[in-house]
Amino acid sequence: MTDAGNMRARYRRITRFAARYLVQTWWFELFLPRIGLAGLAARNRSARLQRIAQRFHALAVDLGGLMIKVGQFMSSRLDVLPPEITKELEGLQDEVPAVPFPAIRVLAEAELGIPLERAFSFVDPIPLAAASLGQAHRALLSDADAEDTGLREVVIKVQRPGIDQVVEVDLRALRRVAGWLSHIRIVADRVDTHSLVEEFAHTSLEEIDYLHEAAGAERFAHDFADDPRVDVPEIVWERTTRRVLTLEDVTAIKINDVDGLRAAGIDPADVAIEFASVMFDQLFKDGYFHADPHPGNIFVTPTPDPVAGSGDGARPWRFTFIDFGMMGEVPEGLRRGLRRVLIAAASRDGKGMVDGIREVGVLLPSADTAELERAMTKLFARFGGMGFAELQEVDPREFRQFAIEFGDVVRSLPFQFPENFLLIIRAMSLTSGMCSSLDPKFNIWDAVEPYANRLIREESGNVVQGFAKQAVSAAGTFARLPQRLDELTTRIEEGRLSAQNPRLERRIGSLERTGRRVISAVLFAALFTGGIVLRSDEIVFGTVLVALSVVPLLHALFAGIIGRRGPN
Repeated sequence: MTDAGNMRARYRRITRFAARYLVQTWWFELFLPRIGLAGLAARNRSARLQRIAQRFHALAVDLGGLMIKVGQFMSSRLDVLPPEITKELEGLQDEVPAVPFPAIRVLAEAELGIPLERAFSFVDPIPLAAASLGQAHRALLSDADAEDTGLREVVIKVQRPGIDQVVEVDLRALRRVAGWLSHIRIVADRVDTHSLVEEFAHTSLEEIDYLHEAAGAERFAHDFADDPRVDVPEIVWERTTRRVLTLEDVTAIKINDVDGLRAAGIDPADVAIEFASVMFDQLFKDGYFHADPHPGNIFVTPTPDPVAGSGDGARPWRFTFIDFGMMGEVPEGLRRGLRRVLIAAASRDGKGMVDGIREVGVLLPSADTAELERAMTKLFARFGGMGFAELQEVDPREFRQFAIEFGDVVRSLPFQFPENFLLIIRAMSLTSGMCSSLDPKFNIWDAVEPYANRLIREESGNVVQGFAKQAVSAAGTFARLPQRLDELTTRIEEGRLSAQNPRLERRIGSLERTGRRVISAVLFAALFTGGIVLRSDEIVFGTVLVALSVVPLLHALFAGIIGRRGPN
């Protein structure tokens, strides 16, 4: 089969897979519950989800390319995807087959313009690591280059041959799937699938440009130049092109190698707390962050001298980051909102949390957040400050009740994803998962609270200013109180007082939709029965009535499930 034929077959495999399981998910998760068969839909849900994840796993390993990246992202979304899916996709990165070295040699020599033997004194044909978009080989620089750079041991990162074409086809397939999802109301009302795919596309295209990655590594190194906790490999620009990247070999203990850490006298629990602090600095302080902090991209490097940590005391190790192809930026306005969310979370402040979420830009300005504030306050009162071990001891029925209440509230709110938010979610999801794997007792609050307190000290300037602002706000409220009471009395006297209850309004709306569907069902029964009866005498008229009955039948079954995508 030709390359063009292979690419067409690849596109069809991706879209067929998506179409098959989207229809299956719609049937079990939307259609059956709507017609009163929720119990039937839930009966084999766990096995069904696991089967879908297994088949996607097999597809991703077979196809490689961006399908690996999609699977990695899904495996990190412990917050929204069930464990049957995330668990199955966990080890996807480690299963990418390597490209034979002769093909790597051809591409590298074409990019560098000289034989590998002239560029390097040694290149290991066995890959150090194989990823979805490229693979890495250990090498030694030539004597001349070693003298110029001061480096000898390096790693050469080479793109997979033909990856440009593969990425283009995969993005075309993902855009097609996003178009399908945009016509499902329950998805379209909550997520702009087109924007998410375009952000994913932008990030993926940057990842296959190694000049962009090298520039990202230097910018990251500059941001942490004065931080002894973080190290970045040096780039060998003389041997770097768009498809070949040569950098210092900084291989050390993988961050998730718990046994290796302990053997080096390093406490994994200390690593977890310090890693969370470093990632918080990237997001909330510098605004330029590593968006792919999975275990293969971070080493813990022992050092001869103690390194100052974020807390009290020093530690004889530091973090070494690699692979800067997927980087994210947090604009100042978004960073300010994220800081506010973090401070509110540490303070267990439901209203502050909602205000921060609004400032981040996730909630649209038209959103009525009164119920969300109450739900958030209730959540903090019950679960605030609990670690993962403590949460596991909570009665699952209580969790379900909170999930139902939160689901009702969140589904009523219009929201969107700001630019780069997908990368922020990915970075935080991977960070949380990493810290929990290092220390099962890790409590994210232990990392959030001291960091939030530091932010409060940095941003407040002084406590008096904060109290002054609150006093001015309170004085304004009291000054307006008599006028507002007078207006309220007038509205009561004139019979113009009204109360809003978003939950009641949603229930009424649901009842209205149900009523319309019941009427459609009755109309269908009347038309269908009438048509059958009349066909014996008036075959044409009876057939027309039977045909017309399909219209109210479709409305009764599908109204509200699939519709045109409205504004978020």
